[in-house]
Amino acid sequence: MDLKTILAPIADDMRQVDDTIHARLRSEVALINEIGHYITSAGGKRLRPALVLLAARACGCTSAEPVLHAAMIEFIHTSTLLHDDVVDESGLRRGRKTANAVFGNAGAVLSGDFLYSRAFQMMVEPGRTEVMSVMANATNAIAEGEVLQLLNCGDPDTDEARYMRVIELKTARLFEAGCRLGALAAEQGDAIQQRLHDYGHHLGLAFQLVDDVLDYTADSEVSGKNVGTDLAEGKPTLPLIHAMKHGSAQQAALIRDAITHGRVDQLEAVMKAVESTGAIPYTRALAERHSLKAVESLGEIPDSPHKKAMIELARFNTNRAA
Repeated sequence: MDLKTILAPIADDMRQVDDTIHARLRSEVALINEIGHYITSAGGKRLRPALVLLAARACGCTSAEPVLHAAMIEFIHTSTLLHDDVVDESGLRRGRKTANAVFGNAGAVLSGDFLYSRAFQMMVEPGRTEVMSVMANATNAIAEGEVLQLLNCGDPDTDEARYMRVIELKTARLFEAGCRLGALAAEQGDAIQQRLHDYGHHLGLAFQLVDDVLDYTADSEVSGKNVGTDLAEGKPTLPLIHAMKHGSAQQAALIRDAITHGRVDQLEAVMKAVESTGAIPYTRALAERHSLKAVESLGEIPDSPHKKAMIELARFNTNRAA
């Protein structure tokens, strides 16, 4: 089943999210409009806004409030991507040049700041203190995760626990926040909020684990980024960590050198080491365990097309090619 089919129950809502995104991107500053159009026209899965909508509708919410929250979540996510690409000196995302490659680092960073602050304007509109609290905590955690990842870059001594902490903060926290916002829009109590938070937590971890596998296995034309991007940036992701731990001394030394110096010229040899040590199946298996935990978290949510979509989304994630 493809993603469009899975998200069919919220297709109308997602169109409203797109309309909201385009409306709220407008600025009197021409460069912001230009960069905003460039990044939104690139597409993307829009998983984070979809989670807000699925969680809200699965809990019986019929109002338009989740649409606003979904657009806000996407603005925050997009702002982090703009900043990430500058920090990582990335030149390609979703199959085309990054905003910083086209408009320069200054334009990308400042436009990211605009999106971030616009998201906070949207956040306060409903006047819900709980929403502001969830998002303030999530955005702070994301920033911590980004700094931790920066500290890990080029450090071959990064272990699995440090890696998991980074992806928990950097990726899973926004998934968690989106699901919790859906529960809040539906006026659900703490128990259901926690259930949906847990779903987002495990789905977010699984999503990033699969992303890190795809950096070594994906077709670049399908995934929209070059194979070995993480290695070029010196990021010690789980496939590399596992390969260093379970490979030969020679393989470990090779990977350590590649991480330390961003040796993308050693990509072929590193990929052979990753393959021979079972690092890809190991990482995928961990992603699948978190996907199963995500599904288990939905046990108390009433059956509906939206709950079914959330279950299918967890399964889709572990098998996706991009």
